[in-house]
Amino acid sequence: MLKIRLQRIGRRNEPHYRVLVAEHTTGVKSNKFVEKVGTYNPKTKETQLNTERIKYWVSVGAQPSGRVHNMLIKAGIIKGKAINVLPQKSPVIDEEKTAKEKEEAEAKAQAKKEAEEAAKVEAEAPKEEVAEEKTEDAPTEEEKTEETKEEVKEEDK
Repeated sequence: MLKIRLQRIGRRNEPHYRVLVAEHTTGVKSNKFVEKVGTYNPKTKETQLNTERIKYWVSVGAQPSGRVHNMLIKAGIIKGKAINVLPQKSPVIDEEKTAKEKEEAEAKAQAKKEAEEAAKVEAEAPKEEVAEEKTEDAPTEEEKTEETKEEVKEEDK
């Protein structure tokens, strides 16, 4: 795949760039390019672009790099939106916090698994109807509450 990209030339603290059409697998510094289609001086913001050749290479399928894409839009050679070429900041990851979150997630998953197994066992077990027989010896609910009230009063004394 062909790329339209920049190649740095010039001395230290005096950058100049060539705009090249090159194979994407070749190194920028290897000087193995298909065609030179322009130059760019970032200090003076001067760009010289061969618009006919750039349009030809884009029509053939050459993909411009991010910076070159923005330069071509600014020069009016292609239409579209500018690309943000700055690197995105990656979030700061707290390893201790992520370890705690993993442990909590594992604990929740284990609890959920156990609850599902318990529900499965209950669903498979036959349901037995328990008939409560009232006997005269067993105290009723009202008697139980009265007895507990009396016990509490005795404890308070």
